[in-house]
Amino acid sequence: MQRFFDILFSTAAIVFLLPILFLTCIVLRFTGEGEIFYIQTRVGQHGKPIKILKFVTMLKNSPNIGTGTVTLKGDPRILPVGRFLRKSKINELPQLINVLIGDMSLIGPRPQTQRCFQSFPESIHAKILSVRPGLSGLGSIVFRDEELMLHDSTKAESFYDGVIMPYKGTLEEWYVNQNSLVTYFVLLFATVWLLATKKIPLGWPVFSKMPVIPPELRKYIVK
Repeated sequence: MQRFFDILFSTAAIVFLLPILFLTCIVLRFTGEGEIFYIQTRVGQHGKPIKILKFVTMLKNSPNIGTGTVTLKGDPRILPVGRFLRKSKINELPQLINVLIGDMSLIGPRPQTQRCFQSFPESIHAKILSVRPGLSGLGSIVFRDEELMLHDSTKAESFYDGVIMPYKGTLEEWYVNQNSLVTYFVLLFATVWLLATKKIPLGWPVFSKMPVIPPELRKYIVK
């Protein structure tokens, strides 16, 4: 049933958002470096590599510059229009196509690069890979301000690998353990709520048994 709703909602979203998608393509074509889409290999269900689609927000050679795959708040590699696209999450909308073709779901663990996936605790790798990765999910909601967390850290990469990714992994494991149509719709609605209000709805009863927030992240994550 989740796959049915993925197809239904992603198709409706593409049709409804077509003007925004078209306008974004035009703006990107005539600004920055003239590129529109960014394709990146991520780890998909059962470990199968998938190509996810995004609107371009950074310089072409960004993975080989500065902090690599770790992006900080105010990162100089981000293009001017890219800042708006990232903040509004419009840059993620092309992944509706990934959802439509079955590489992803609307809700699930966020697909990671191989390097970032290895930062998850090894004991939960198989569980996370047992479901389709998602356009949104609990990890995406909780770490909405991930770039700010990294910006405030004096050692961004070690903070990312040693604090953020282990906790994000436990959140994704929680989702897999709670996976049901109810969880799917709650997280779908929570995503819309977050985009509309900019507030993380972790006070909702469904999140009451969410993994304990590490002390280093408590000032960023209000439960």
